[in-house]
Amino acid sequence: MADISGPNQEEAIEQWRIKRMVKWLDSSKGNGTSMISLIIPPQDDINRYTQMLIKELSTASNIKSRVNRQSVMSAITSTQIRLKEYNRTPKNGLVIYCGEIFNEEGKEKKVTIDFEPFRPINTSLYLCDNKFHTQVLHGLLENEDKFGFIIMDGHGTLYGTLCGNTREVLHKFSVELPKKHGRGGQSALRFARLRLEKRHNYVRKVAENAVLHFIKDDRPNVKGLVLAGSAEFKNVLAESDLFDLRLREIILKLVDVSYGSENGFNQAIELASDTLKNVKFLAEKKLITKFMDELAQDTGKICFGVDETVEGLKMGAIETLILWENLEMNRYVLRHPETKEEQVLYKTPDQEKNMDFLVEGETKLDIVENKAFSEWAVETYKDFGCSLEFVTDKSQEGNQYVKGFGGIGGILRYKVDFNEICEPTNRDDDSEDEWI
Repeated sequence: MADISGPNQEEAIEQWRIKRMVKWLDSSKGNGTSMISLIIPPQDDINRYTQMLIKELSTASNIKSRVNRQSVMSAITSTQIRLKEYNRTPKNGLVIYCGEIFNEEGKEKKVTIDFEPFRPINTSLYLCDNKFHTQVLHGLLENEDKFGFIIMDGHGTLYGTLCGNTREVLHKFSVELPKKHGRGGQSALRFARLRLEKRHNYVRKVAENAVLHFIKDDRPNVKGLVLAGSAEFKNVLAESDLFDLRLREIILKLVDVSYGSENGFNQAIELASDTLKNVKFLAEKKLITKFMDELAQDTGKICFGVDETVEGLKMGAIETLILWENLEMNRYVLRHPETKEEQVLYKTPDQEKNMDFLVEGETKLDIVENKAFSEWAVETYKDFGCSLEFVTDKSQEGNQYVKGFGGIGGILRYKVDFNEICEPTNRDDDSEDEWI
């Protein structure tokens, strides 16, 4: 029934960024209790937290251990400085992580991270510990999809959204529809006609309001729609030409509820819960199934592996770039110190162990840039005119994509023969490289 598409692309990429950051924060360890986690919910007074940090700084000055005291006071001071950059709490709240951590070499490094989450974060938190506390961010990522609900019966309609455990009533209105009656004669036909006309106008009003609440910038602002009601109205709406096609395509489920309004909303959430949990996997399945279909039909309209994928990006041939969210590959830009020539290499953690690729002959190459391939893709995919989708390995299809294709590839706009493009060109017998 529903055309399950991925979430808003900008939001999906922001989710990916936060997932990477949470993974890094969870792995970060500090010395003593010098790692501050501060979360300020939307509409909370930022000055209250400024005053709180002043008190915390005063308390920290009494810590007996000199090293620990200095670390804690330094972290609190850095948090205060970062907090001063905000005149008011951002719309979705504010998250700050600050403190001294041990880097890979075992040396202490000061870090300060602040950002506005991509969705309201209705939790207040302040902790100074030997680790960063990210439970709230984990919850934010688990509850990442927003769904729309229309509860419609003969007494009125309610429009609402569900995002994680947060439900919101957007709008509701009542209606008085004429009921069937036993009058005979010519009046029966007239009353029947009026009844049908009012019901038709009611469906029209529901459909028009649905566009107002669930369409933004010419596209749905929810991941999917659930239509619920105690009568046949929900079925009539789903099949009606009055209902916007963009919304009809994202209908996930029609459910029968015993009540209308908010009680019906709560019941509809409960009855549709299993369907909503599977939506993300359905979107992933649809995307990767399309990739597999192109492969099975040998259309030449897919690429996989880093060489083909990068070449496809350069050509502007990739329509949808598909990356595993946990892809481990770095992109190196290397420069010869004498000739100043640059080259780009892509290396996995295993390939980076001996770092032989940094030496050419007897010359050590300069590292101009070393960045995760996924991060580079996020920053540049728009330059190549493609969309970017991240997939997991939790679904059967996603797991197959990661294990079979390395978690990197794409769907192309047109057929490309990468065998001719990516393979080294045959050299003449008298080429200079033959004599080296």
